[in-house]
Amino acid sequence: MAVNELDTQDQAEAPAVTGERAEWLEALDKQRNFLRFTARDLTDEQAAKQTTASALCVGGLIKHVTEVERSWVDFILSGPSAMPDFTAMTEADWARRADGFRLQPGETLEGVLAAYAKEGRRTDEVIADLPDLDVTWPLPKAPWSEPGGTWSARQVLMHIVAETAQHCGHADIIRESLDGAKTMG
Repeated sequence: MAVNELDTQDQAEAPAVTGERAEWLEALDKQRNFLRFTARDLTDEQAAKQTTASALCVGGLIKHVTEVERSWVDFILSGPSAMPDFTAMTEADWARRADGFRLQPGETLEGVLAAYAKEGRRTDEVIADLPDLDVTWPLPKAPWSEPGGTWSARQVLMHIVAETAQHCGHADIIRESLDGAKTMG
């Protein structure tokens, strides 16, 4: 399935929402589209290629952002129990986590894009159906979490948008280093 077919499919299946929720989902969808557009016309080999000093690749970034959406939406629904205790992770756990930033043997760009589209639809549905964006949970245990901190569903959405935008920039640099193509410009 081509990248622009995924865009059409996502838009056709997006739940109808209004107000603040619509604004958050529109901002998130804009970043998702940038990320998908950055991957346009890439082969699996190109999507897996590391073109900078970083270990990141376009396909791996899409995998990572998919996992970010999945885990944080699970957090919205179930709280910190839906996420790992990052402070107790072993070296092997961190290595497995690092694999989430790379296309592994047998993974394809088409496959990671399809998983990303599916997760995006799930996120949109959860946000559309959530009774209250002010629902708050304690943050998961992580070195980067404020001890005793809490986040509302709204703060989680803000984080997902920011994380997606940050990785769109990474993907754009990787793509430009790969073949000169740019997402914007």
